[in-house]
Amino acid sequence: MTFVKANEPATGNQIAAFLNLTRATIRADLAVLTMTGILDARPKVGYFYSGLEENPGGYEELRKMAVHMIMTKPTLVKKETSVYDAIVTLFLEDVGSLYVAEEARLIGLVSRKDLLKSAITGSDTRSVPIATIMTRMPNILTLQKNDSVVDAANMLVTHEIDSLPVTKSDNQIIGKISKSHIVTLFVDTMKKT
Repeated sequence: MTFVKANEPATGNQIAAFLNLTRATIRADLAVLTMTGILDARPKVGYFYSGLEENPGGYEELRKMAVHMIMTKPTLVKKETSVYDAIVTLFLEDVGSLYVAEEARLIGLVSRKDLLKSAITGSDTRSVPIATIMTRMPNILTLQKNDSVVDAANMLVTHEIDSLPVTKSDNQIIGKISKSHIVTLFVDTMKKT
């Protein structure tokens, strides 16, 4: 808010550059700030600070929430799953990432971007297993069920990713949190205040 107050009207690109993030990364955040009335947006002009309190009462509720309170069931696949079948699963389940598991333990992750790259390189998507394109543990950021929702949101924004798996200490996958979950929670909380 400080940047917008000092530089209004501030464009989305200016705000993104100040935060050292991409415009796409902060798009949902700007939408939430506009929906809640903290920022005012004027097409082809930019964002203005509306004068509303930056820390309405609902924020305290958000700060106290743990990941397990909003996580959903992850979409799991096996490492032998073909890229083609993974693409079909991604669209049928309407998710942005698939979690690769063995005996319910997270071993990898395949994002929409990974699948797109594989498909456009001309590889035989029906025979290539996703194990060849997945990001493997321990190179995957994870959450624990009692981590704060605010920390989860920060990780999503900082690392410019769409979702995070929620695991137990032995990498058993028990849920996931996405940017969509965070935005929905934020909007629902702000409607109550």
